Amino acid sequence: MPTYDLYVNDPGDAHWQVPASGAARFSWEAMFVGQENGSGRDRLLALYQKGKDKQWDGQKRIDWDLEVDPYDALGTPEEAMTLYGTPYWARMTDKEKGELRRHFASWQFSQFLHGEQGAMVCAARIVESVPDLDAKFYSATQTMDEARHAEIYGRFLHEKIGMVYPINDNLQSLLGDTLRDSRWDMPYLGMQVLIEGLALAAFGMIRDTTNKPLPKQILAYVMQDEARHVAFGRMALRDYYKQLTDAELREREEFVIEGCYLMRDRLRGVEVLENFGIPKAEAEELSERSEFLQLFRQLLFSRIVPCVKDIGLWGKRLQQAYVDMGVFEMGDSNLDLLMAQDEEIAERLDAERFAAEERERVAEVEEAIEAGAEG
Repeated sequence: MPTYDLYVNDPGDAHWQVPASGAARFSWEAMFVGQENGSGRDRLLALYQKGKDKQWDGQKRIDWDLEVDPYDALGTPEEAMTLYGTPYWARMTDKEKGELRRHFASWQFSQFLHGEQGAMVCAARIVESVPDLDAKFYSATQTMDEARHAEIYGRFLHEKIGMVYPINDNLQSLLGDTLRDSRWDMPYLGMQVLIEGLALAAFGMIRDTTNKPLPKQILAYVMQDEARHVAFGRMALRDYYKQLTDAELREREEFVIEGCYLMRDRLRGVEVLENFGIPKAEAEELSERSEFLQLFRQLLFSRIVPCVKDIGLWGKRLQQAYVDMGVFEMGDSNLDLLMAQDEEIAERLDAERFAAEERERVAEVEEAIEAGAEG
């Protein structure tokens, strides 16, 4: 079935066209892995090698035979539902609550899907516009990673949920601003730092709380890739932003501030509540009051704030914005430790899965031998 037929709301035109600007840049200084270039760029080439080594096939690594109840796809507890504790929730039947869970799971994974397509386009733009060939090499591997992620989220929505939501207006706005900017570093800043950072935090919350094996696999494996992507953005921007003037840094800080407020205040799933007959203004108020969503909005910045600080965007206005959001202290988080944990969780999940499969194969062989001996 075409994806267009699964949209719960009309997404409008089947194609979204963003006018592109900026130069395509070629580099005649060819680097290769293992070459000493004397400029510190060998770290990026090492990351490129890791990007090649860590490629994987979403059709094979993920166990798509696992069943998913679309009405409880993520094992979301009642307390985490926006309507929990309201008169709306009290009036809902169990069937209606299951339908609400289905819509929220669809909305979340739909935004993941749309964000990954945006990441794929941004990574391709980086290949086109970044001046250094080693950065082009790595972003080419990231383009493939993002294509795989979009494929996986799309398949999950098609086969397991059977419902898709259009891209959230504010996510679309941030993507559009990122892609329209002619400066080559903006796809890094908008995508690698803001959108990828926000996505990583959302992925991690679900990965660490769901008791459903298929979404846990998907999120763990995607996050393993994303850990490299954030490292790539940090390396490239940290070096480049040291060269910028105070005025140029302020421009980028304003972009970060606007993007952070946009994501914090608007990415709440209000569209879902509207589909259950709740007026938009009331839906926004309910989302604002939800204790779970208040915690979620804070945790969304657990990857963004330390990354922004690390790359050198830490002016007074930006710091004050994070104080106002209540997330300033996150700037001291150990981003390297968080990324290492993402890698370890994916590797551990693989080890546990394959060990269990090996035990099953041994048991099957033993049963066959025993049956043969009895025969």
